[in-house]
Amino acid sequence: MENDGRMMDFPLSVTHLLERGRAMFPSVEIVSRLPGKALVRHTYADTYRRSEQLARALQRLGVKRGDRVATLCWNHQQHLECYLAVPAMGAVVHTLNLRLHPDDLTYIASHAGDSVVVVDRTLWPLFDKFRAGIPSLRHILVVRDDGGALPEGTLDYEALLAAETAGPHSDGTEPAADSPLQLGDERHAAMICYTSGTTGKPKGVVYTHRSIVLHTLAISMADMMGIGRGDVVLPVVPMFHASAWGLPYAAFLNGSRLVMPGPHLDPESILDLMAEEKVTVAAGVPTIWIGILQLLDAHPGRWNLSSVRTMVIGGSAAPPSMIQGFADRHGLHVTHAWGMTEMNPLGTMARPTPAIVARGPEAEFAAVTSQGAAAPFVEMRHVDDSGKHLPWDGKAMGELEVRGPWVVKSYFGDEGPDRFTADGWFKTGDVVTIDADGFMRITDRSKDVIKSGGEWISSVALENALMAHPAVLEAAVFGVAHPKWDERPVAAVVFKPGVTATEAELTTHLAGQFQKFWLPDAYVVLTQIPRTSTGKFLKQKLREDHAKILSS
Repeated sequence: MENDGRMMDFPLSVTHLLERGRAMFPSVEIVSRLPGKALVRHTYADTYRRSEQLARALQRLGVKRGDRVATLCWNHQQHLECYLAVPAMGAVVHTLNLRLHPDDLTYIASHAGDSVVVVDRTLWPLFDKFRAGIPSLRHILVVRDDGGALPEGTLDYEALLAAETAGPHSDGTEPAADSPLQLGDERHAAMICYTSGTTGKPKGVVYTHRSIVLHTLAISMADMMGIGRGDVVLPVVPMFHASAWGLPYAAFLNGSRLVMPGPHLDPESILDLMAEEKVTVAAGVPTIWIGILQLLDAHPGRWNLSSVRTMVIGGSAAPPSMIQGFADRHGLHVTHAWGMTEMNPLGTMARPTPAIVARGPEAEFAAVTSQGAAAPFVEMRHVDDSGKHLPWDGKAMGELEVRGPWVVKSYFGDEGPDRFTADGWFKTGDVVTIDADGFMRITDRSKDVIKSGGEWISSVALENALMAHPAVLEAAVFGVAHPKWDERPVAAVVFKPGVTATEAELTTHLAGQFQKFWLPDAYVVLTQIPRTSTGKFLKQKLREDHAKILSS
């Protein structure tokens, strides 16, 4: 018998998600909150038409297959159109993280070779700080989200769309012959997201159409996020952060209503939106949910959240007390997840199995508060310093390694070859345990990277900057637990003989180089920084010695 199968080679393409949304769910709503808090409503049919108009407009501007079209936007309708139209026309959408320092954004946009940037009018002051440093930039499209004047030398996003027509639809879910939206090759690039540069320069991760579609199918499964056509999905997680965890694509696959919060991410605004739009699934980092829990506790009964099926929490470990608080005091269910930009991004989901539930509440709660078990098609293992595979006993700690069809195989530009093993696994940099049920729990970070409010902070970058101060001989930056932000940076410094500097002077020295949330919360002056046997800074000792510094 011949070896080849007899099934169609139909491409797994973002374009199919767009076409399916138009054909199957044309009247489903997408709700966007504007800066002034007004709500704007579009349908999936509107979104298809507008996405095709956007693709035609970009073609007229000279955008070709493989070109990078960047976005500097909040979560809203136009950003969703970029998510869909740009990959569907064969180009690559590149989300710019508006929380990064302008210097990092300059590097990222230049490294990616962005030719077009779509930017919110409210974010123009940030964009204006780094746009001159992008040599490949040809066109700037402005979403006038606040109705403000169009900056000189830019193009009005809505005017560009209005000048284009949408072509006739085919009878099925395949693009019309003259449409710029084509199924294309599933292995072509669709989106590029950059890491936060926690261990050096930010690194580009290029998602393919195939990886996005497979990831979308996986997170839609009942034992993952379980996204379905009856859901109302609120991505609190920004669309500039690891593709909003794939939620916009999952909504289009399944016909879910999408609710976009725009720039309003404070707890009260999120709760208002959840109650008003009857949200069933919301997703964001722990910092958001800590504030929401505090507000719910302070105003019991103010918001009707009976529609909420689950709140997905990822980005950093969710405090068990918060998970318990939502359940006990408000009857709200939390689903804990873990992933990385390098994983498109979902890696694990903490959904206890029937066997775990049968062992009793303690075992179930332990599973719920872990980082969870691997998603379908994601394989994981943990190894010791010598590369030896460790047992899944819930005790042995080692660096987590992963592989799968939506796991990065190399970075854009081929940086960081040391992050990949000889046998094809990706080294995550997280130190974990894995138990007999396959549930993973992060215990430390191999690179001593600090995570504050869901965002990475590079200790190395801060140390290098501190040691550039004329009074500083040595500096080591380490993370200390914080009740709201998960971790905050603390800096240990050794001054040069005969000189010194105040905390205010050190902070001023750093302030011009980093975002405010990167700046250390406290400083410790030492005569010598503890070291390992190989001469490296012993940050574990620093963490132990100064664990209470932010609470004293």
